[in-house]
Amino acid sequence: MSTCSGNCEGCASKGNCSEEKHEPLLKNVKKAVLVLSGKGGVGKSTVAASLAVTLAKMGKKVGLLDVDFHGPSQPTLFNVTHLRMCGTEQGMEPLEVAGVKLVSIGLLLDDPDRAIIWRGPVKMGAVKQLLEEVDWGDQDVLVLDFPPGTGDESLSACQLIDCEKTAVVVTTPQEVALADCRKCIDFCHQVKVPVAGIVENMSGFVCPDCGHRHPLFSQGGGARLAAGAKVPLLAQLPLDPLFLQRCDAGELPEGLAENAVISGEMARVAEAVL
Repeated sequence: MSTCSGNCEGCASKGNCSEEKHEPLLKNVKKAVLVLSGKGGVGKSTVAASLAVTLAKMGKKVGLLDVDFHGPSQPTLFNVTHLRMCGTEQGMEPLEVAGVKLVSIGLLLDDPDRAIIWRGPVKMGAVKQLLEEVDWGDQDVLVLDFPPGTGDESLSACQLIDCEKTAVVVTTPQEVALADCRKCIDFCHQVKVPVAGIVENMSGFVCPDCGHRHPLFSQGGGARLAAGAKVPLLAQLPLDPLFLQRCDAGELPEGLAENAVISGEMARVAEAVL
């Protein structure tokens, strides 16, 4: 391992990180889609899972990597919290769910309620292990669900992944989320990952009785963010109680199939990242 010269791509520490030469990772993956948000609680994991399922329904070979070590949500969304990943001679074997190869730290822990208390270098090593020690096989798209912000996990993955990359930034309409997402877009520019566009989640509440959409968290925030960043507004996803109930029950694929509005919006996102 050599000392960083301070010029490695995306390095914000200018000489205080380590730069390790490595064999090409994910050599059989055509494209990586990074689902990011500067803000927590915006539904990023739901968007990442919905995107992976949508791509699989389009006939693509899809992997989904949950890189949120402190709050892995993907096992819950797919109702596999009781299952564990196994190892083979080729590496760790992803779970197959809804046509998607799923990997999450939540599928490796004996106690799902146990807190992960890791410093930055440990997180960076864990990201590298999940990228190179998982038997991903041939994949058209690998969707990565990142934790909020622009920390070690996001930076490590951007630097380690050698295949084509693109990012989808998830926000909600209100300014408190938009401010952090602008930083997230700047992060993508600094690490030279193109931004495919913006997904505005919770863009309105769909009343289960009358079917009308009511803005709960302001309006137009996603459009303003996209215009300022000069990228497309890919989707505006409503806050639908029936879909959320399906997600809480671990039935996201079924909920997506039942909701024509959300599935239609996610189809637009899928087309944009291909």
